This record gives sequence, structure tokens and C-alpha cells, in this order.
Amino acid sequence: MLLVESFLLALALCVDSLVVSATSAFKSKMSYRRGLLMAATFGFFQALFPLLGALLGEACQAFVASVDHWIAFGLLLLVGGKMLWDAFHEEDDDKQLDVTRFATMCLLGVATSIDAFVVGIGLGLKSDLWEILITVIVIGIVTVMVSLIGLVLGKRNIPVPERMATAIAGVVLIGLGTYTLIEHTLM
Repeated sequence: MLLVESFLLALALCVDSLVVSATSAFKSKMSYRRGLLMAATFGFFQALFPLLGALLGEACQAFVASVDHWIAFGLLLLVGGKMLWDAFHEEDDDKQLDVTRFATMCLLGVATSIDAFVVGIGLGLKSDLWEILITVIVIGIVTVMVSLIGLVLGKRNIPVPERMATAIAGVVLIGLGTYTLIEHTLM
């Protein structure tokens, strides 16, 4: 996967980390040190989950080699479609969590990375190990940076356009899936 594709994928996957970081910083008035820990935690899980998914996808590659591009397309379409659905269907979720606790940060890191696992399966089906590692590193770094941006926005009480960001992320994932399908069927 090219660096540009990895960057776009990373941006699409870390939208929820941005929103959670901004919201957590705003609601809990967390320190920058705790915010840095949260960003690093999100980056770790956001990189780990696609790596685990890619390993699963790579293990299954021999069985599905003739349709791997369709599976990768379907997975990206599924996650992107879910993001679009979430962007336009509001959910009331006012549960208060103590986001300053490391265990809570880990739970939030896992929760924001589930979609990355599914995307990772598609990566494992269509990419070699070197491309997967580059993509995973890019995802981790971009997630840390975007989470830090969320922290700064939250501490300054600047709202994050969650719906728009989620919708754009969904469209990017669908676009990457479509590109994968076109690349393998027409090129």
C-alpha cells in the first residue's frame, strides 16, 4: 500500500480517537500529561488491531486468493458504511467515564480500534508484510498526532464536528475499498 493510501486510511480510522480525546479533555479537564498518555494508548491500540487483523487475513490468504480483493472491498465498504450510518443517526451516549484512569484509556483505545481490526483483515488479504508494517506504523503515528489535536481542541473548548468527520472517514474507507477492487479487477 502506498504511503498516501496508508495516511488516508489512518485518518479515516482515527476519527473516533479525535472525538474521544477532545470530549475527554473538555469534560474531565485532564492534564496535558494524561492527554499524552491517552494519545499514546490510542495510537498503540489503533496500530495493534490492524496488525492483528492483517495477520489473520494473511493466514487466510491462501484460501481466498481468488476473491481477496472482493473481501477487502467488502470489509472497507462495511466499515465505511457503518461510519456513514453513525454520522447521520445520532446516539445519546452521556455515560460518564473516569478518563484519567489508565484502565479506562485502554478500554477506550480498544473500543476506538475495533474497526481497525476489520480493516486489517483486508490489509492482510491484499498486502505483503512490508506494506502492512508501514501502514500499521503510519496508523499509529497519525492516531497519536490526531488524538493530541483532539486534546488541544478539547482543552480550549473548541467543538469537533463529529458527524462531518465520521462521514468523511466513511467515504474515504469506501473510496479505498473501491480503489482496491478496481486495481485488482481492471489493472
